[in-house]
Amino acid sequence: MGRTKTPDIWRAAIIGGGKVGTTLGRILVEEGHHVACVISRTARSAKASADFIGCDVAGTDIAAIPGDVNLILIATPHGAVPDVARALGRLEREMKDVAVCHASGMLTAAVLDPVKAKGATVFSFHPIQAFPRTFACDDIVPNVRGISYGVDGTAAGVRMAHMLARALKGYAVEIPPKMRAFYHAAAVVASNHLTTLLGVLHEMSPSFAPEGTDWMSIYFPIIMASIGNARMATPGVALTGPVARGGVETVARHLDALREHAPDLVPFYAAVSLETTRLAARSGSLTQAQQDELHRLLEPLLSPAVRKRKPS
Repeated sequence: MGRTKTPDIWRAAIIGGGKVGTTLGRILVEEGHHVACVISRTARSAKASADFIGCDVAGTDIAAIPGDVNLILIATPHGAVPDVARALGRLEREMKDVAVCHASGMLTAAVLDPVKAKGATVFSFHPIQAFPRTFACDDIVPNVRGISYGVDGTAAGVRMAHMLARALKGYAVEIPPKMRAFYHAAAVVASNHLTTLLGVLHEMSPSFAPEGTDWMSIYFPIIMASIGNARMATPGVALTGPVARGGVETVARHLDALREHAPDLVPFYAAVSLETTRLAARSGSLTQAQQDELHRLLEPLLSPAVRKRKPS
């Protein structure tokens, strides 16, 4: 296979024809690199991915990977990565000077040991971005330029990860292997939990917004301002609202309104308000008496496990 010690031009094989592999492959090509082939579970997904990327070779057999690639990007679901790594390790070819990475957020570079044993330079390469399954790749590509990638590996692997991130117009962030699951949980909070919050807003809006109102247009300015304020300062400094002011009576009235109009949301509101209490306490905006009052109001609405979290 080709050399990767000085990969001015990446010549990549992508394993996994889903949104992640297809999007990253397209950006590589747009940035002047080459995708030699796409290998996927089905011939249909491989061809669709290759057509979008602009690649002539597509199939289902990793043995079809050309011998001159200098990058193999595994973009399968994380449960399939170990099997793919073992299959690559069984190929009758050397992997010296080939970079092999996977895009899983949960797995470290250690899962690639079967190809590392054949001389490959291995690293994890997790794109910290959302790739909605129902979205067209055309709509995802613009959001993937300039993102960060969570990486780990050997020193040589991490160097390669930084080079690949730059090729994709992004940035590599080194994640200690022992912190990988915790890091991935943080990414879930940043994306999935935020989306869930938006889903709660979507559920609440019809109760008071005029019929036909675009619910997102109502909240978008305050959402973006809150994100901008937290980025400009810190979340604690940027925090506003009744909890930050110790407004126990207001929070109690919110809970009453939720019991009347959206009772299923009471545990959600209580849990998030309790976490907001911890944030406000850390930033020094609450007295101890206010903290205690908020805890007395909110904790009975939570499970015993959640109640154990106290301001720190």
